[in-house]
Amino acid sequence: FRLALIQLHVSAVKSDNLQRACELVREASAKGAKLVALPECFNSPYGTQYFKEYAEKIPGDSTQKLSEVAKECSIYLVGGSIPEEDGGKLYNTCTVFGPDGAMLAKHRKVHLFDIDIPGKIQFKESETLSPGNSFSMFDTPFCKVGLGICYDIRFAEMAQIYGQKGCQLLIYPGAFNLTTGPAHWELLQRGRAVDNQVYVATVSPARDEKASYVAWGHSTVVNPWGEVIAKAGAEETVVYTDIDLKKLAEIRQQIPILRQKRCDLYGVEMKE
Repeated sequence: FRLALIQLHVSAVKSDNLQRACELVREASAKGAKLVALPECFNSPYGTQYFKEYAEKIPGDSTQKLSEVAKECSIYLVGGSIPEEDGGKLYNTCTVFGPDGAMLAKHRKVHLFDIDIPGKIQFKESETLSPGNSFSMFDTPFCKVGLGICYDIRFAEMAQIYGQKGCQLLIYPGAFNLTTGPAHWELLQRGRAVDNQVYVATVSPARDEKASYVAWGHSTVVNPWGEVIAKAGAEETVVYTDIDLKKLAEIRQQIPILRQKRCDLYGVEMKE
């Protein structure tokens, strides 16, 4: 099946972002994509100073538009993420819609992006955001998909749980920056893919040098062998790739690590 990643140029005008996102979703669908994904924080600039101003309830205006365009195009749509307000708290939240427009999943970013690299970058999502407390998966006719948002990709246990639960594709809308992007963006994706013998897709906003937070871009798809099979540059674009689940099955047969794990000695488990 064909997967499309929309590396959107995000502006300060929410209505423009929504309109442009929907245009590109339609374009991706017209080119045969059955599963389409948007980037992290696709409807607002990324930054702790913006989250409250742009936050919405779910359902709300942004998710309504995602639902409508998913139904119009009859696709599965991973709606990147938006700042969500619920009960006086803010979350970084990804919603997923099916071909009938119904919401299939809602993932609140589990691991908040709090880092301090002296002389390079300091960022603290926890100043404004609260963490989500659950794993998020959804079924498609093609395969089961696991969701994470950006910083979630650094936590190997999360991807491992998704693998154990039968996910064959992991999608991470994310906005790495010019410090961590060149160092770890591709490395983490290849690591998660090889460790769990799954496809891994990451969807970044396009790079905007004038933004207060400059995203790395380079939306990527990695196959279960650890090969990068599709990759964007820094500009706004749509990346297409055909996900071959037969290849995934062959790799798991050739190197059967999932059967060979020593569960008598160690284990990673999901807590209820």
